[in-house]
Amino acid sequence: MIIDADCHITPIKDAWGIQAGELIQRMDYAGVDKALTWLQPAYFPSVDEGNALVYQAARQYPDRILGFGWADPHYGLETAKDQIKRCVEEYGFYGVKLNGAQNKFYIDSPEMSLPLVEEIARTGKILAFHIGTDAYEATHPYRLAKIAKQFPETQILCVHMGGVAFHDLSDTAIETAQECPNITLVGSGVRAVNILKAIQILGAERVCFGSDTPFAMMHVELAMYQALMRDQVSVKDQTLVLGGNIQRLLKICD
Repeated sequence: MIIDADCHITPIKDAWGIQAGELIQRMDYAGVDKALTWLQPAYFPSVDEGNALVYQAARQYPDRILGFGWADPHYGLETAKDQIKRCVEEYGFYGVKLNGAQNKFYIDSPEMSLPLVEEIARTGKILAFHIGTDAYEATHPYRLAKIAKQFPETQILCVHMGGVAFHDLSDTAIETAQECPNITLVGSGVRAVNILKAIQILGAERVCFGSDTPFAMMHVELAMYQALMRDQVSVKDQTLVLGGNIQRLLKICD
């Protein structure tokens, strides 16, 4: 089973945005079975509307789209906590994502972020963070390490593993994951050589394929993963990276 661990959808039709139907088309073209899917900023007009869109997509394509929520502390902590509650209890999402780059906050902020981290951790669901150099200070891997150590029972997805821009923090992200066994790296928006390095250092069970669709071409990103692992990673470990790890973390049956 191949699972893309980083996909976005939006109702806005522009140069980048795609809707659920087009996501399915891209998955079919690439040969991807399932896609972990969250909203695509900018909001339209709200996080609530974005989460509702993902929920409807997951209902429309229950065997293909794995719904994942989003919360933004700038709406106020109580409102953001309500967003988390709705994502988990009403929508049945697999987890909730916090994005300090898009939403402009330090991910380890005691005032803005940690109360939401605690709320997500309390649900037992997966916590995801955007970790990239597009917000170097706010989403630095060292800030993620502080969170992971404070909530060791919570499984955390490190999306982009410090990449996104030309320069990246992937070495630091790998070091952080070495220190924190509850962190799993999603290698989207990062160089192939750094993904392979993460697999070699951490083991295949700690790295997941992600394309960052629609900001990248899913079939190209999948081909890149398959090429970089060929003759470098065992077939068994390739299946972990390409879907088995997310399948295990999200407790998805075949």
